Amino acid sequence: MSSTSPEASQPDKPSHFIREIILEDLRTNRFGGRVHTRFPPEPNGYLHIGHAKSICLNFGLAAEFGGKCNLRFDDTNPCKEEVEYVESIIEDVRWLGFDWEDRLYYASDYFEQLYQWAIQLIKAGKAYVCDLSPEEIRQYRGTLTEPGRNSPWRDRSVEENLDLFQRMRAGEFPDGSRTLRAKIDMASPNLNLRDPVMYRILHATHHRTGDKWCIYPTYDFAHGQCDSIEGITHSICTLEFEDHRPLYDWYLDQLGIYHPRQIEFDRLNLTYTVLSKRKLLTLVQKGYVRGWDDPRMPTLSGLRRRGYTPEGIRTFCSRIGVSKTNGIVELSFLEHCIREDLNKRAPRVMAVLRPLRVVIDNYPEGQTEELDAVNNPEDPSMGTRKVPFSRVLYIEREDFREDPPKHYYRLAPGREVRLRYAYFIRCTGVVKDPATGEVVELHCSYDPATRGGNAPDGRKVKSTIHWVSAAHAIPAEVRLYDNLFLKPNPADESEGKDFTEYLNPESLVVLEDCKLEPSLQTAQPGDRFQFERLGYFCVDPDTAPGRLVFNRTVQLRDTLAKIEKAGKENG
Repeated sequence: MSSTSPEASQPDKPSHFIREIILEDLRTNRFGGRVHTRFPPEPNGYLHIGHAKSICLNFGLAAEFGGKCNLRFDDTNPCKEEVEYVESIIEDVRWLGFDWEDRLYYASDYFEQLYQWAIQLIKAGKAYVCDLSPEEIRQYRGTLTEPGRNSPWRDRSVEENLDLFQRMRAGEFPDGSRTLRAKIDMASPNLNLRDPVMYRILHATHHRTGDKWCIYPTYDFAHGQCDSIEGITHSICTLEFEDHRPLYDWYLDQLGIYHPRQIEFDRLNLTYTVLSKRKLLTLVQKGYVRGWDDPRMPTLSGLRRRGYTPEGIRTFCSRIGVSKTNGIVELSFLEHCIREDLNKRAPRVMAVLRPLRVVIDNYPEGQTEELDAVNNPEDPSMGTRKVPFSRVLYIEREDFREDPPKHYYRLAPGREVRLRYAYFIRCTGVVKDPATGEVVELHCSYDPATRGGNAPDGRKVKSTIHWVSAAHAIPAEVRLYDNLFLKPNPADESEGKDFTEYLNPESLVVLEDCKLEPSLQTAQPGDRFQFERLGYFCVDPDTAPGRLVFNRTVQLRDTLAKIEKAGKENG
């Protein structure tokens, strides 16, 4: 797969400030006509929809300008990183449709070079070993309105610093007892320049280097130099790294090495969603969701399991644009982009989620006929299929009202409706459970002259409903997913509440007695369909022989609630 393939399928997009910067750099030959970007995730969690924006931006710009994009894991914290996360990230980037070719890198590939650069800074009097504890470093750092204080160890000699740093590497000291810090300016208005930590002692096994190292570079020390090693031209980061840019520049300038250009853009925020790795990890570890790939999660693995398409996500990322100001995007817009894509590619089928039994009294017992059904009206090349019709059917329970409200045109006593692809039927009787009074069965008559859904006498009906033949229906479990949170901005803790207090108790509703048309018998995990009138659904990996499981991906523009509301308002 080429790194240009996703972009080739996208319509022309409006320009944005990063594209204009690259165009200017190409015009001035700043990087010799090169465009080389990278996507640099930390392997400490699964990727989410916010990462998709960065992936599409970095790989997309490289493809647009005939350049390259690396995939690099910034794996500098062995305490939080796992091979599971590395493998999931690789899978997610590939699923989105992007290819880094032979350019898969890790910050750990460069640990020796980073160590030698740290030695260089020590020899230049620009770094020192500090014995302050992490808490003392915070106390000495100062505040936004007060300057920091110099560490008592700031003026150690070069020789002593070299000796201590080499002994740190040799494992002589316990965790947290010493750090290597850059010697910059404890009075700088930018707190990131107040002698930041470059290395800390961590006797932890790294997922790639094992126990070779017991000192690890901080993200801030490694990030810019990794970009430099790889020859990155445009180091594209989210806005929270804007205040770190002077530090990256300082390291590169002091070392006298190749200097990429860092550009910051707005990170993605979505309503009814949290995109903090820490919060997502809390949801997983405390069992609020079933794992990183729970379809309620905004992770790419969760969205994939829910049935989202990579094409729909790429379209969404393209349309939300890129700016220098953080904002929030409506979750409904993401759903719109997914719905728009699925509308073009998902076959239509009929499924009844909350079945109500219907007996057509005047239809011959034991007879079955095959009716033609359109697979996708948006794509005639997908053709038609046969659906069986018989005397006993299932319809949606909500498609019948014994006492229908105003503006409700579906089935009711004495009322005639159209069965999709089939006949007109009229409700002639209602059977109720004597104990509960619940309607359990309808009796209807059909008009044989209306086969295909049209009456030769020209009479009209106001509603068409879907159905499934009871004799041919296949059982399925259907999981209806909704927003994970009830509050548009659950991460806002201004009210003094933890974000988990806003969890939606009905974010998952499981229906176990659903009835599906028989064409779905061979559906495989990952297959996507439109259940007519109900929404888009995807086969879940939990599907097994004898057990078909579907997830609702996204709803259609259902008008039933609006109809019932209008009926109440109009009396």
